Amino acid sequence: MTTPVLLCGYYGEHNLGDDALLEALLAQLPPTAVPLVTAFDQEEISRRHGVDSVNRRSLGSVLSALRRCRALVLGGGSLLQDSTSFRSLIYYAALISAARLQGKPVLLWAQGLGPLRRRRSRALVRLLLPMATGITWRDAASAHLARQLGVAAPHGTDAVWSLPRQHWLGLGGPIVVCWRPTDHLQGQEWSPYLKALEQLAEHTQREVIWLPFHRDQDQQLLGHLHQQRLISEALYQRSRVVHATTPVEAMALFRSASLVLAMRLHALILAALSGSPVCALSYDPKVQACASELGCDCLDLAERDLDPASLFAGWLEAFEQPPSSASLQAMGHATALHRDLLQRLEA
Repeated sequence: MTTPVLLCGYYGEHNLGDDALLEALLAQLPPTAVPLVTAFDQEEISRRHGVDSVNRRSLGSVLSALRRCRALVLGGGSLLQDSTSFRSLIYYAALISAARLQGKPVLLWAQGLGPLRRRRSRALVRLLLPMATGITWRDAASAHLARQLGVAAPHGTDAVWSLPRQHWLGLGGPIVVCWRPTDHLQGQEWSPYLKALEQLAEHTQREVIWLPFHRDQDQQLLGHLHQQRLISEALYQRSRVVHATTPVEAMALFRSASLVLAMRLHALILAALSGSPVCALSYDPKVQACASELGCDCLDLAERDLDPASLFAGWLEAFEQPPSSASLQAMGHATALHRDLLQRLEA
C-alpha cells in the first residue's frame, strides 16, 4: 500500500475559495502521490473528490494521521498568519515541527504569508520557515515578508489561477454580488455601496444575484442588510440569493453575469477565470494585490466618504467588459512553479 501525503488546509469549511484551492492542489499532485486531506466536513470532501480525509479541527487526529504519511503539504491560502488567532498559528507550527522531527519533508505550496501582527508570531514563523524543505509563495508581498524573516523563495500567483478557464456568456446577464460581512463596513458604512448597486441595477435593468461564497458566513448578509433597513425596497425586490455548492457551480453562474462585484479573493479569481467582467472590493491587501495584477478596478473598503455616484460610474465602466485574455493567460502561467514544487513528492 502506498504511503499517503498529508494535504493540510482550510478544507471542508464550506468556503468555495478553499474548495477551489483543493481542486487545484489535487490536479497538480504527481500521480504517485496519494492524498490524505484535512477537512472539517469530511463526508463532503471525500464524496466530492474521492479522497481519504481526517478531521482538521482535531490536532490530535491530524498528528496521528501525519505519522502514517510520508510528507506534509500546507496547501494554499494564508495558513501562517495570526489574524484568525495565535492559536491557529500554533496549530500549523505543531504540524511542521512534528513532520520535521519525524524526518518527513514539508512543502509550503502556493502559500500566502501573514499578517503577523504579534511580535511572538513573527518570532515563531522565523523559526518555522527554515524547517520547510520547499516553498512557493502566491504573491510578491508574501515573498517579501519571508525574506524579511530570513528565507528567500519564489512567488507566482494564487494556485486557483491554474484551474481551466471558461468562455463568458454574460451579455444581458445579471449582476452577481459576492460580498461578505466585514469589520470595515458597519451599519451606514454599507450605504454608498448599496446605493451605487441600486443605481447600477436600475440603470441596466438587471437582476442582482447574491452568491454566498462562504456558506456559513455570507448567506445571511442580504437578509441582515434588509432587516437593518440599509438596503432599499427597490434593490431588495431586484435581489435574490443563489447558492453554489462547488467552484464549478459558482463559475457557471459567473460566466453568465454582466458584472461580478467580488469582495473575496477567490470569488475575484473564479469570476475572472469564467471570463466575467469583475470589480473588486478589498477588505484585505491580498485582494488589492490580485486586482492590480489582473488589471481590474478595486475599491479599498478602508476608505471613507465614498461617493455613490463615483462607485456607480466605475462599475458601469466595467459592465460587460471582460478581462483581457493576455492577463488571464499570464496569471495562469505564473502557477507553474507550484506544480514544479510538488514534483518533489514523486515516489
